[in-house]
Amino acid sequence: MEKQELLKIREEVHHHLANELLPFWMNRMMDKTNGGYLTHFDKDGNDTGEDEKSLIAQTRCLYTASSAHRAGYGDGKLEALARHGADFIINKMWDSEHQGFYWMMDRRGNVKTDKKIIYGHSFAIYSLSEYTLATGDRRGIEYAEKVFDLIQKYCTDTMYGGYWEMFERDWTLRGPGSEGGDRKTLDVHMHLMEAFTTLYECTGKDVHKRKLNEVIEILQRRINHPVYRTGIPQFFRDWTVAPQIKFEIIWGWDRFTGEGTKANVTDNTCFGHNAEFAWLLNHALDILKADKTPYMKDFRTILDHTVNNGIDTQYGGVFVEGPHSGGVSDREKEFWQQAEVLTAMLDGYLMFRDTVYLEAFKNVQRFVFDYMINKGVGEWYPLMSRDGKPIWTHMGHSWKINYHTVRSMILTLQKLDTIISEL
Repeated sequence: MEKQELLKIREEVHHHLANELLPFWMNRMMDKTNGGYLTHFDKDGNDTGEDEKSLIAQTRCLYTASSAHRAGYGDGKLEALARHGADFIINKMWDSEHQGFYWMMDRRGNVKTDKKIIYGHSFAIYSLSEYTLATGDRRGIEYAEKVFDLIQKYCTDTMYGGYWEMFERDWTLRGPGSEGGDRKTLDVHMHLMEAFTTLYECTGKDVHKRKLNEVIEILQRRINHPVYRTGIPQFFRDWTVAPQIKFEIIWGWDRFTGEGTKANVTDNTCFGHNAEFAWLLNHALDILKADKTPYMKDFRTILDHTVNNGIDTQYGGVFVEGPHSGGVSDREKEFWQQAEVLTAMLDGYLMFRDTVYLEAFKNVQRFVFDYMINKGVGEWYPLMSRDGKPIWTHMGHSWKINYHTVRSMILTLQKLDTIISEL
């Protein structure tokens, strides 16, 4: 029965990916007039006309086209779509005077925000490395290595370790507080691990391997809670925990209102981030060909925390966040957290052969396919109430794009195939 059930889920996932999700983006996101990708779509999939192209959205779209092509989807069309995006990112978004990529452009490729934000640069490394792996175009890895070198030169904290994240155009560190110049975050360091993994996969260079191992060590020793192994969002320079604040230049904090802080600013952890960290670390160790034995206890702790606190057993899906010690403080459902937990739970089952993770996967998969997918349109709603009613309805903008959803479906299929073959 288990095998038949998983085969049915596999068929459902494959149909969604191949016939709904990928076509949504392949039919819409190429900007044939200005180059690069269109990324702002309303609930019906219509272009909203928003005049911006963010570094995050452009690089994430490049990653999606490249990774889906590398995974065998798109009948060859995704290679041209990836090249189209790489052209815009390299030719329009690169700062030839100070190096690095601008944070925000308008549709035509004029600079709107010239700051150098490391969150965006992590995705530049990730997507450009993936682009070269998928297409063989060496421009991708050339610019990925340039960005890697810039981050080592300008962003490394040589006293306390880790990386600074918010810079002016000329790589001068920004001010404290809302400018973000005095903060270090889980977000950036986790995505640097993600980026360095694919960079090392592409180059095989020892320096990329060393820096990947270093950022893994920082995440394990500094950023994850010493007892619960859950991710702590923000820190000061010396790695003391900082109250979580909203930065001037944001990605995804739009929905939090008030004075720019959350109610639980010093004791909150994100279930989606924890799950994403677990499977990204597992993947990094695979690429490094490292012994996973020292990490297995942490994997179990992180995954169990997600299952025991993050999974909604009443309505299905994954809650947003809660205290490190357990419980829930935000019961809404965000699209990207569902996507990352799907991948992590299948990884958990493959690591431990414990059906609790398979049941959690089926719980979240059912919520996504029953409620979160915008039927007849193809993408996922960005934010829903606990019981599956859309709160936000747009299909795309600068912070909500295809990287989480498409990647999750590709990896879900790959991992389901492994599990099914063993049943």
